[in-house]
Amino acid sequence: MNNLIWDCALNLLLLQGLLGAFDTIYHHELTVGLPQRPSARLELRIHALRAWLYGGVFAAMAWLQPHGSWAAVLAAVVLAEVGLTLWDFLVEDASRRLPGTERVLHTVLAINGGALFGLYGWQLLQWWSLPTAVLPLAPDWRTWALTAMALGVAASGLRDALASRQLGRRPVVPNPYAGLAHRRILLSGGTGFIGEVLVGQLIAAGHAVTILARDPLKAAAQSQGRARCVASVDELHAAERFDAVINLAGAPVVGPRWSTKRKAQLLGSRLGTTEALLGWLRRAEHKPALWLQASAIGYYGVRPAEEALDEMSDSGEGFMSELCARWEASANEASQHGVRLVTLRLGLVLGHGGALPSLLLPFRLGLGGRMGSGQQVMSWIHLEDLLALLARCLVDGSMQGTYNAVAPGALSQAEFAAEAGLVLGRPAWLPLPAAPLRALLGEMAQLFVDGQRVLPRRLQAAGFVYRYPAMHAALQDLH
Repeated sequence: MNNLIWDCALNLLLLQGLLGAFDTIYHHELTVGLPQRPSARLELRIHALRAWLYGGVFAAMAWLQPHGSWAAVLAAVVLAEVGLTLWDFLVEDASRRLPGTERVLHTVLAINGGALFGLYGWQLLQWWSLPTAVLPLAPDWRTWALTAMALGVAASGLRDALASRQLGRRPVVPNPYAGLAHRRILLSGGTGFIGEVLVGQLIAAGHAVTILARDPLKAAAQSQGRARCVASVDELHAAERFDAVINLAGAPVVGPRWSTKRKAQLLGSRLGTTEALLGWLRRAEHKPALWLQASAIGYYGVRPAEEALDEMSDSGEGFMSELCARWEASANEASQHGVRLVTLRLGLVLGHGGALPSLLLPFRLGLGGRMGSGQQVMSWIHLEDLLALLARCLVDGSMQGTYNAVAPGALSQAEFAAEAGLVLGRPAWLPLPAAPLRALLGEMAQLFVDGQRVLPRRLQAAGFVYRYPAMHAALQDLH
């Protein structure tokens, strides 16, 4: 055995394991939430098979010298892993738009994997010429590191296999846009967490969707080319007809600290898009019947837990309140053109993306608990209920004005932690104090350690029926 080549192969395998662990935790779990995405079921099954093969390769390279026929068996395992990786690339491109960092990391993994398997293949070729036997390797620190990685990657494969199986058992939810009269929708924010699912449902139901997006190529990829995607309203003619404008656009409020520059970006992304859409509306020869405007319950600012807020409550103080109030005010002009204006103040939207995967990750790791005092109130809505509400707005001409898009089951953060632990079968024992969050995040920490009790009075008065009115049922569906 050439010790130099073998040492290089082991070092490359260690690097492959570290990079793969980062890809799984950061991209698949935190960024994309693959185990909770129904569209990723096949990808999860491929990941599970590949992980178990990788686990075998890690263990074999840590402990064994396979000679003769056993070398051929290991070579076949390596080739199968390469084939699964190529298949995974095709499935990923067809089912989702990969973040830029994930594409870069996959390229690095492919280059490193090519070098690794090239060196290991050369060594297997040498061992193939020897009599069939399995001999032990002398252990060193890398042996134990690779053994730990083998166990970790096997556990990751089990996690993906169970997630794929669970996704397959979920009942098929009726598309709320199926059966509606054909509509032409102009949509901003079509590549976001809510917008991507909304676009998919609208197109699946046969409606025509035009997406206004800063990155029309990304929008086209996410919609698999089934939606018209434009980068500017200048591409829309005055004679075009749209039945509804749905304005969801806005940079995510969770991200970099809210510096003066960041606040300007958050405001500009909302007000700029709204003004652009209004610019088209002013010159449109055929006005749409509906303008559906997104806002957020941040409009009410930070409020005491015991204060119940409905649509008649005043706006609060702070940046989030200013952001929402100015965003809502910017869309008011639509009603001056005879367009029915509906504004939805969204609570925390729970789905297979967005904030929920990050909120549940500590619980999955057994490290969950309340944030801050735990008394702050979470007002939320399940994504399925929000999509059904958007469909209701399209067809119900009596809906007009502002609605709190939240479930009736608001609860404290401590109660959420208890529910999450119960549903996931994990303890909720590790509180996260507010002070370090405020120090780390600044004003943005209010999204996690402050809250408001918001009630959907107008939706309840309108007879809207929630599929998930309580957190327990919502988490059972989404975990």
